[in-house]
Amino acid sequence: MGAIDVVVTGAGGFIGGHLTRALLAEGRSVRAVDVKPFHEWYQVHDRAQNVIGDVSLRDTCAEVMDGGADEVYHLAADMGGMGFIENNKAACMLSVLPSTHMLLAARDAGAGRYFYSSSACVYAADKQTDADVLPLREEDAYPAMPEDGYGWEKLFSEHMARHFREDYGLATRAGRYHNVYGPHGTWTGGREKAPAAACRKVALAVLGGGDEVEIWGDGEQTRSFTYIDDCVEGTLRLTRSEYTEPLNIGSDRMVSINQLYAIVEEIAGVRLRHRHVPGPLGVRGRNSDNTRIRKELGWAPETTLLEGLEATYRWVYDQVKAQLDGRPVTC
Repeated sequence: MGAIDVVVTGAGGFIGGHLTRALLAEGRSVRAVDVKPFHEWYQVHDRAQNVIGDVSLRDTCAEVMDGGADEVYHLAADMGGMGFIENNKAACMLSVLPSTHMLLAARDAGAGRYFYSSSACVYAADKQTDADVLPLREEDAYPAMPEDGYGWEKLFSEHMARHFREDYGLATRAGRYHNVYGPHGTWTGGREKAPAAACRKVALAVLGGGDEVEIWGDGEQTRSFTYIDDCVEGTLRLTRSEYTEPLNIGSDRMVSINQLYAIVEEIAGVRLRHRHVPGPLGVRGRNSDNTRIRKELGWAPETTLLEGLEATYRWVYDQVKAQLDGRPVTC
């Protein structure tokens, strides 16, 4: 395929689409790779070299790394919100194949920098049993007790990246994403995360004249949510830094799921009843400790939850309305 500045895997996904946009805005040449057909990509950027390819296959990884690259951003993974990862543990674990094969291909092609998108799901479950949880520091991933399936794959792949740096000199970086949300992401179909699900449910109530929304569990489980622009900025800063250990990329404002819905309702100008039902919940509480990212990068996520949810709700509302009207949507 020839030399290029940057390779992004999972470029047809939510974070990958935004990251590709940011890299193109810098004037970089980008090879954007995803297994999905183009009509399923969340964003297709004409100025990128867009490639449909399955990076779980080693030969495909070698092809997309043909000619080398200054930077590689490996985001490709089979994942979704809590409803998906609790019911598809084997599928999540199989993401170890693209994680391993892209490392091999980047090493063999002499890539400059390699970023691996890890997750807050690597953190030990016994440190997340209370809603009023202490913010999770990077060292709290050990002793290891990550999210079953998805979290184990992420933790294993972090170690793979570290050993490729130590043994082969590949300049690897790993960012632990904390619940990234924003426009142009999954908002329906079972893979969506809590912010998009809340926006969809509230939008459906508004458009359909409903007076309630359904929430899994008691809604008192807590999380922090990271706006997509902050995720992209943190990813670029970490990749280009000299810091080599895994680093939180997340907001440190913790809210309950009930509070999350209340904020979306405030944005929509409605107040709805919350009907609590059984469903996948994950850990009881999770929040990001941003002490280290401030120290190492001189920066931390800045977008307020209200600002991020306003942009997300407007976009999801338009998608829901288009779907109800029978017009094309981004799913």
